[in-house]
Amino acid sequence: MAKRNDLRPIVKLRSTAGTGFTYVTRKNRRNNPDRLIIRKYDPQLREHVDFREER
Repeated sequence: MAKRNDLRPIVKLRSTAGTGFTYVTRKNRRNNPDRLIIRKYDPQLREHVDFREER
């Protein structure tokens, strides 16, 4: 049986540029209790933009 880990949930990161592109990652709730914001590459714009955690 797979181990259920609530400390590191899977989160979706959506582009703030409005293209609708998403990344999927895991985050540590103990170190990052707030919403995650990461600067990543958006292939539809072909440039780096901020990606925010979606709930």
